[in-house]
Amino acid sequence: MAERVIFHIDVNSAFLSWTACYRCRVLGQELDLRTVPSVVASQADVRRSIVLAKSIPAKKFGIKTGEPLGMARDKCPGLLVAEPDYGLFLSASKGLMDLLRTVSPVVEQFSIDEAWVDMTGTERLYGSPMLAGRWLADRIKQELGFTVSIGVSANKILAKMAGELKKPDGVTSIFPWEIEEKLWPLPVQELFFVGRATEKKLRRMGITTIGQLAQMDPVFLRRKLHQHGETIWHLANGRCAEAVTAELPAQKGYGNSMTTPWDVTDLATAQQVLLNLCETVAARMRRDGQSGRQIGVHLRTSQFQPLAMQRQLPSATNVTVELYQAACAVLAELWDQETPLRQLGVQVGKVSEEPYRQFSLFDTRRAERLERLDAAVDAIRGKYGDEALLRASMLHFENTRKGAQAVAFGVHL
Repeated sequence: MAERVIFHIDVNSAFLSWTACYRCRVLGQELDLRTVPSVVASQADVRRSIVLAKSIPAKKFGIKTGEPLGMARDKCPGLLVAEPDYGLFLSASKGLMDLLRTVSPVVEQFSIDEAWVDMTGTERLYGSPMLAGRWLADRIKQELGFTVSIGVSANKILAKMAGELKKPDGVTSIFPWEIEEKLWPLPVQELFFVGRATEKKLRRMGITTIGQLAQMDPVFLRRKLHQHGETIWHLANGRCAEAVTAELPAQKGYGNSMTTPWDVTDLATAQQVLLNLCETVAARMRRDGQSGRQIGVHLRTSQFQPLAMQRQLPSATNVTVELYQAACAVLAELWDQETPLRQLGVQVGKVSEEPYRQFSLFDTRRAERLERLDAAVDAIRGKYGDEALLRASMLHFENTRKGAQAVAFGVHL
């Protein structure tokens, strides 16, 4: 059996790259945000706003992703700030994933701007793994307009680690025989799953590099760090048997989730993500003629702690607004609005083909209006694209899009 070949694709400064690409390729603007000191950050609440993405020129001023916008402006008074456009980001992400699936059917999306691709057995089509990686990176740049870094290896973890070695627009490998040379000299905090708390514990043990961790006794690490200690020891030695999974296991319901490369810390942003998720879930349900009587919201904090809650709905529905309002109610119970979030998801269960509604006379007209609205939106988007119509609540995030379809990102009319 041929050794597996896994690619990890990571968009370079995704939010800023996608914003710049859209402005240049769709709106026809001459200024490319990637060539000047610029960041993506909300200016609605400057006191709480953080930098979501930065350009390379901004990085030279010491600006960091995740720092307060005010601090970034202090470092660079002439800093350009672009508002985040979450609808645009989802369109760009979809365009990338669609392109990757033309290269291999086995694509696993890890976050909005990251994915693994199983390239095993494609050498006759695309050449050696490194040549194929360079070809794919160039194709993405030419067709979609932004750069990616690609890590190449025999498993998912090593591929992800390899992609971090050269940015932007890099194609780098860490095959098993390259671990000692390329992986082990790196600081231990660079290893996947080694967070700040684990890093401090490892440093107290005198472990500062991945190589030192790899050469420790796994029994000792398990005693000190429990199961997590043994897990990171395997990762430090390049061991990962997890296969790239093209699809999630089949579920008796409809769901969607979004992993963000930044911490969600305010209710407005969390609700905006939920609205996007509810729109896609509800549209799929209507397409299949299904309605659901149960809504669930699942979250994952910045420390990977899972949170989940579900509730029954008064009646089965596939109406976007009804699902969204129910999801927001669950979110209000589930989240303290202080713990940073990195993933939000919506799940609709107890589905059936025929909706069973118990409306009062006053509810009936409103429900019929909402259903007609969804039907009209589905028809228009089906003909002209997902971004042909936008809800008023999304306009703050859309700004200058003016309803245009982002064809530059692979979403065609």
